[in-house]
Amino acid sequence: MEVVDHIGNIDLLKLQKTAFLCSREIPASIVLKCYDWAIAQREQGNCIIGGFHSKIEKDVLHYLLKGEQPIIIAMARGLKQRIESEFKSELEKGRLLIVTPFVKETKRITTETATIRNQLMIDLADSITVGFISKAGNLYKLLKQSKKVITMIE
Repeated sequence: MEVVDHIGNIDLLKLQKTAFLCSREIPASIVLKCYDWAIAQREQGNCIIGGFHSKIEKDVLHYLLKGEQPIIIAMARGLKQRIESEFKSELEKGRLLIVTPFVKETKRITTETATIRNQLMIDLADSITVGFISKAGNLYKLLKQSKKVITMIE
């Protein structure tokens, strides 16, 4: 899987990267552990790549953005015309990269585009951390095929 389009510091792809993946449905008992994990990654300066689409992933991104470490956002659609204001200063600082495996004309996020985006993240990452995984979900099937080290947040 390849990056088709990007905005930001492409050199972040050369760094050691951990992908953060999480099923949309997550037990309340895991939520705070995901926040603690994000804060620890931020404090350690680790580069995290994520889709940051679901509620929990957006919360993890919120904690990561409070630091100075590099972040890579992988889109499950083409790049947007307008970049969110919260990302502009981070792009200018060179600590943020937004990537997508899709052309600009891909406007809708679907189960299929999310799966392709997740595969891109897995391919780009050196390691994978999973907040929670539903054994009935697409993410479970995708990760089962991966040969990379997968760490579960517990």
